[in-house]
Amino acid sequence: MRIALITESFPPDVNGVANSVVRVAEHLVARGHQPMVIAPAPSSSARGVTGARPYPVIRIPSVPLPRYRGFRFGMPSARLTDALVSHAPDVVHLASPFFLGARGVAVANQRNLPTVAVYQTDIAAFLRNYRLAWGEDITWHWIRTIHNGADRTLAPSSTSVTDLVAQGIHRVHRWGRGVDTARFQPSKRSAAVRRALAPNGEMLIGYVGRLAAEKRLDLLAPVSRMPGVRLVVVGDGPGRKDAEKHLPDAIFVGQRGGDQLARIYASLDVFVHAGPHETFCQSVQEAMASGVPVVAPAAGGPVDLVRPGLTGTLVPPGDGVAIASAVAALVADPELRERYGLAARDSVAGRTWAAIGDELVGHYSEVLRGRATRPRLAVAA
Repeated sequence: MRIALITESFPPDVNGVANSVVRVAEHLVARGHQPMVIAPAPSSSARGVTGARPYPVIRIPSVPLPRYRGFRFGMPSARLTDALVSHAPDVVHLASPFFLGARGVAVANQRNLPTVAVYQTDIAAFLRNYRLAWGEDITWHWIRTIHNGADRTLAPSSTSVTDLVAQGIHRVHRWGRGVDTARFQPSKRSAAVRRALAPNGEMLIGYVGRLAAEKRLDLLAPVSRMPGVRLVVVGDGPGRKDAEKHLPDAIFVGQRGGDQLARIYASLDVFVHAGPHETFCQSVQEAMASGVPVVAPAAGGPVDLVRPGLTGTLVPPGDGVAIASAVAALVADPELRERYGLAARDSVAGRTWAAIGDELVGHYSEVLRGRATRPRLAVAA
């Protein structure tokens, strides 16, 4: 198959959307398909680090997002239309569609091209956290229009499926995310990493992800103050200064990736996440693959990933005291940590990117086989 992937984010961006698109494109190439990626152009300072890909990547002019200049959104233009027409795809894959994706679904429908829209970002929650809640109803209307213009919507968790259906979005199916179980594994645990991060033998509690308001890192303050514990924060983003203010006792190591990130994950004693608006939460899955027990809110993606009493603990969303209490219970019980960690690793063993990628190709094939003429909501091109 020839697939056009239209994405709102792509490397050098570091986020779940960019990472999953890279993984999907790599899998399609490995299976003999012909993907093409259409993505926003990076900033001029980052263009030299985009790297070569074994598939074409068409860059669309972009501008920085207000209040979040680390993220750029593509400006829909004739370049997108020309790229689609030139590639002649069998399926158009819309990754977290909003700006480019809206133009993409409109052009695809004009040319009778099958479309699969992948919901990945809780944009409404994003707006609330950046004090733009006045635009939430408008945003949901726009998301609903885009997704109902597609042949099929894929959502990453049971919670996001429920949310989309409640918002009037049709033809929603669940499609999760894979994890690199070869890279993220317990054997990467490193005594050197532990000495560097906890020179006095403290227990290592870690967070990995973007540093932004919606991640609610302020809720980790009680954990950072626990005796005998060292909180390690991995990542970067527009909320770093605020996070450092809330967590003065934590270690901020910045953005990490590859085997270095894998060693940090595996060297943790407990992984902790506080944000209640995750549509999936890949960092939780990577921690589990690394054999680390997880404490996370009982909301969004973690509800599907963490099995309370088996692989970790789910706590009420927005409750920093409950997070600290769950962490304290694990810190005090090495046998419980070991049992949870082993079960966590086992629970994600079959969720490889190859398996998830084959599942996605199955969705493409079903859309192609079952596509019939049906009314579509118009999306302005």
